[in-house]
Amino acid sequence: MIFGMDKLIGHNLLIGKRGLIFGVLNEQSLAWAVARRCHAEGASLVLTNTEAACKLGTVQTLAGSIDAPLVVADATSDESMEQLLVESQRLLGGPIDFILHAVAQAQNMRRHRSYDEMSYSYMQQTLNVSALSFHRLLQTARRMDAIRQGGSVVALTYIGAERSIIGYEEMADAKAMLQSIARNFGRLYADRGVRVNTVSQSPTVTKAGAQVAGQNHFLRFAEALSPLGNADAASCGDLCAMLFSDFSRKVTMQNIYNDGGFSSTGMTDTFIRQAGDIF
Repeated sequence: MIFGMDKLIGHNLLIGKRGLIFGVLNEQSLAWAVARRCHAEGASLVLTNTEAACKLGTVQTLAGSIDAPLVVADATSDESMEQLLVESQRLLGGPIDFILHAVAQAQNMRRHRSYDEMSYSYMQQTLNVSALSFHRLLQTARRMDAIRQGGSVVALTYIGAERSIIGYEEMADAKAMLQSIARNFGRLYADRGVRVNTVSQSPTVTKAGAQVAGQNHFLRFAEALSPLGNADAASCGDLCAMLFSDFSRKVTMQNIYNDGGFSSTGMTDTFIRQAGDIF
């Protein structure tokens, strides 16, 4: 049984809507939490990832569990992006109502190269995968008129784009670019009623997050400084489903924090109580 599939109850927020989800890899993926929630809310979905990721048995299994076709695509290729949007519309039976961009890869971090000793060629790959792929997606979709009037696009980001966080520096640069792309395309796409937002998620246990040095320590730190505690993957799915729904039809160009209040907190009682252990 796929984790949690027997417990998820929908509220019909996305009945009749068609969605494209980038980045499902395994059950820990934030993209999977979003896909599960959107499926439960009544949406028809297409999942996409790279050829290497799609060969992993877990991706095929997850896609099958929600009756979502899995389409191989390279988010760094103009041709592949166009083919993906054509195929997705064919499979879904029409223009796309919503898209989740959950694509990121930090080449220097994967190779344990520090920020002041990074390879620029690796950094170019990082920016291409993690940020420019979002621009490529929106540019291609706009040219093809692939997103329905009044549609919604969400990209996942992290507060490291705005604050200096040890071990996250390379990805922080990419996420800062991603957020800028969202704002600029949000303004451009307003002529078709399409909203473009980013969701800044709490640190969450995922394969991508595991690349950040000392992730377990930072999870504890963020938990102590978040009045509501860290937001889990399921809550990310809930928020994205709302942003894809008609309830958010006037929300665009925003970076929305799903972080239990971490982004607005200076100190908490929990942190003070634990300070002796931390320091």
